[in-house]
Amino acid sequence: MQPGTAALVLVAAACHAVWNTASKYKRGDTVLFVWAYAIASAALFLPLGAVSVATGAQRLDWRLAAGCAVSAALHLTYSLTLQTGYDRAELGVVYPVARGTGPVLTMLGALLVLGEHITGTAAAGAGLVVGGILVVTGNPFGHRNPLPGIAWGAATGATIVAYTLWDSDSITALHLDPVAYYVGTMLLQTLILLPRGLARRRELAAEVRTDVVPILVIAVLSPVAYILVLVAMRSAPVALVAPLRESSIVLGSLLAWRLFDEGGLPRRLAGAVIVLAGIAAISL
Repeated sequence: MQPGTAALVLVAAACHAVWNTASKYKRGDTVLFVWAYAIASAALFLPLGAVSVATGAQRLDWRLAAGCAVSAALHLTYSLTLQTGYDRAELGVVYPVARGTGPVLTMLGALLVLGEHITGTAAAGAGLVVGGILVVTGNPFGHRNPLPGIAWGAATGATIVAYTLWDSDSITALHLDPVAYYVGTMLLQTLILLPRGLARRRELAAEVRTDVVPILVIAVLSPVAYILVLVAMRSAPVALVAPLRESSIVLGSLLAWRLFDEGGLPRRLAGAVIVLAGIAAISL
């Protein structure tokens, strides 16, 4: 992977860590929360998508419609599964299981389904990234009654695999513009949730007032993070992009230690060193 591409993924990982930290402050209804930040994201990034279409970078055709439709369904499933898991189980179990299983399964899927090829050094680096992530997050099985968290984490990891492989194929095989593609995906997500949202429209204003800060943080940083990943997928195998972007767990874990007084700083720093070694190997 070229250093510039690796840098894009690392910036995306930092944005991902920040918006996931912001999501921990969510206090209102899960569906309305997801709908609210989807609407905000679509509104903020719609002008960029319009520029992409106006300049000819992306045509409005069946490829864009089909790619966005499937991607919207997969991303919405991911968002609702993730937030529901946070509501019903411990964050310290759901997050590491989800982010740990996601890149491993994505790498296997990219190699077996998409037929990608990577060097032995890059594969070893990806393994180091995943291993470092596990060190940073600790042993989720040590928590009391971990089964609900493991189940929700594994379900979330499965959705990560699904949308990552689909989006990679859409960007590379269908040659879709990353910005227009993601904006279209966000717009369709808002439409999918529209019936549920309208049925509870009187509660939406209260939801926005309750969670306005995390809604705005996610609305800005989540699209930025994933658009950068989509751009990286154009020049690097998804089998490498997927584990590299999960380095966000290192920053997220350090933020959790700093902001929420979670312990284990030496373990987190040791894991960070392992992840950085893996990143260096992937970038060779």
